[in-house]
Amino acid sequence: MIQIRKGQAPARLDRTEFTSRFRAAFIDPAYQVEEESIARLEAIAWEAYSEGRKAPYTQKAGPGYADPAYDLSTEWIATRQRIDQAQLRWADPGTQSRVLLICGSARNDGTCPGEISKTFRLIGIAREALEHAAIEADVLDLSRLTSEYALHIHPCKGCVSTAMPLCHWPCSCYPNPALNQTNDWMAEIYERWTAAHAVIIISPVYWYQSPSPLKLMIDRLVCADGGNPDPTSTSGKKAGKAKELEMAGWDYPQHLAGRVYGLLVHGDVAGIEDSRRGLSDWLDWMGFIDAGPQARLDRYIGYFEPYATSHEALDKDVAIQEEARNVALAVAKAVVELRSGNLQAVQPVLSRPRPK
Repeated sequence: MIQIRKGQAPARLDRTEFTSRFRAAFIDPAYQVEEESIARLEAIAWEAYSEGRKAPYTQKAGPGYADPAYDLSTEWIATRQRIDQAQLRWADPGTQSRVLLICGSARNDGTCPGEISKTFRLIGIAREALEHAAIEADVLDLSRLTSEYALHIHPCKGCVSTAMPLCHWPCSCYPNPALNQTNDWMAEIYERWTAAHAVIIISPVYWYQSPSPLKLMIDRLVCADGGNPDPTSTSGKKAGKAKELEMAGWDYPQHLAGRVYGLLVHGDVAGIEDSRRGLSDWLDWMGFIDAGPQARLDRYIGYFEPYATSHEALDKDVAIQEEARNVALAVAKAVVELRSGNLQAVQPVLSRPRPK
């Protein structure tokens, strides 16, 4: 039995600290008229926290799982069913081709910046090109995390580093109402990635890296590359069982492999090459197929010019506008070849001696 290392987790909150954090959501004086109601809710929340009620609604897993009698989260089962349906639509040659356009910027005009992002404008150019090519464009604007009420992509907990089978597809770490980790957007995002025949990521660079909303999504997609589609095989989050499964031999299923991708990373001073390369390497690792050199770009907009005039710099940069259009057109062409079977024909099917 492999040793499971312990000793990092902080002590559980005492009632005073828990109450302080719980009540922070009700700091607006308008809530004072419901003081007694808030106190009752706090008592219920404290009980759920103390008991660790992660999944208050469960149902028997049923046929097709290693342990049909295991009580699985009802929400997880519903997400899994939607993903399975999305995979069927993806594989159906009669469906319209679909590209997921991901806006990686955290900026929009509905919150503190008060202005749309250049990324969003480039997304619009790519979307128009895709629709002109009779391809459905599904825009995933990650800036919604900064401007919408109670919308979250909670951070990856790193289950895969304990053992790959402990990382479930889709992720089963959330929601966890006992820790107030709710409204997790990833349940919907997994479905949208699965339904897409291609993905185009357009993103700025923040401090030499991908913006935090984009990175949160990337980390939570680890379960798509090697994740365990059967949480009952690990009795939920039993680390020992997961380690035994991995040591017995794990095949690291690539749940999203075989889709096409394109990238456009932009910046104003530095970091675009490394950021674009990191995204390319990640998608390559997941089994995605690049749509060629014109679909993997990094460009500066208003190099070393003021932030205040960056939109004007984009207005003048007709070349990058055309390049954004070309990224979309290259991906559209690759999707046609993918769905006709021509693209897979040139991709060698080889076993990986190191599948991790």
